Amino acid sequence: MPPPRLYLLRLSRQTTFLARRCCRSYSSDATGPLIRVTNLPTANTGHIRILELNRPGARNAISKALLASLRAEVEDVQAQYTSDGQELPAPPTRFGGAAGPDAKGPTRALILASAVDASFCAGADLKERRGFTPEETAEFLSTLRGTFSSLAALPVPTISAVASLALGGGLELALATHFRVLASTAAVGLPETRLGILPGAGGTYRLPALVGLPRARDLILTGRRVSAPEAYFIGLADRLVEVVPEDERDAVAGGGEKKGAETDGAEGGILARARRAALSEAVRMAGEICEGGPVAVRAALQAVSWAREEVENAMYERVVNTEDRNEALQAFKEKRKPVFKGR
Repeated sequence: MPPPRLYLLRLSRQTTFLARRCCRSYSSDATGPLIRVTNLPTANTGHIRILELNRPGARNAISKALLASLRAEVEDVQAQYTSDGQELPAPPTRFGGAAGPDAKGPTRALILASAVDASFCAGADLKERRGFTPEETAEFLSTLRGTFSSLAALPVPTISAVASLALGGGLELALATHFRVLASTAAVGLPETRLGILPGAGGTYRLPALVGLPRARDLILTGRRVSAPEAYFIGLADRLVEVVPEDERDAVAGGGEKKGAETDGAEGGILARARRAALSEAVRMAGEICEGGPVAVRAALQAVSWAREEVENAMYERVVNTEDRNEALQAFKEKRKPVFKGR
């Protein structure tokens, strides 16, 4: 397999446009809406919809509220098509009516991104989950799996734009989309076995389908983090966007003279630029796909669809209520390493 090919992108005006063209939001807290929603016009009819997860205080960990918001968005796209992927006629006001051409027509492509520089999604919100009863845990897992499966089954192309951490359920969320665009600053992984559990929202069957069984075993059993270049090399990422530190970029532009280090936390820092670059490439990719015939694109997606989730669900039920799983949750609370007993 050839080494990964890197893409160094200039941020487009369209990406700047995204930040201020928000059409709808779901649920909110002190930091604003949990999901920022933007619609961009396509070359033909309809729009590209962008969902930006926005829980900065929790690194976009999936809480019940965030999951409900995501599910509502997925169902909104589902409602625009029949069960076999045919476009449904919409009421005149569904897509915005007189709001302009960018608000008309159905969703032709869906992009999942992050409004948080430091994380795409950190997985399930373990702090919230510690307080769940067994019944609440089962309900949450059922909703999580159902939402990810519905996302994976959408009849339109779906793309995840990842520029930082995507761990556990966060990576499983990205695996539920058709494509993954990773900035070179991204790191992904499935650390569940280190927490006394296993990937339970698609990881054990979607990851092998992408990278092959041996590599999937490696990532799932070790729980290690994978860099963006390695993810691209093994087929986990479909696009790799190189984002260099500001001082290196200035050194190249200035013939070798460094202008000073760039901090990740600063406005316009490397993670912020990486997030914009990954989203820009995802928008470009979605736009390129949407240049094709909408019916043909949907038919092609259906032709290569697959699903293998029954075994994962059964194995998850085997371990979800074990002593080791409870010990892992307690260790997480106490900020120590879990002591597993194999039962």
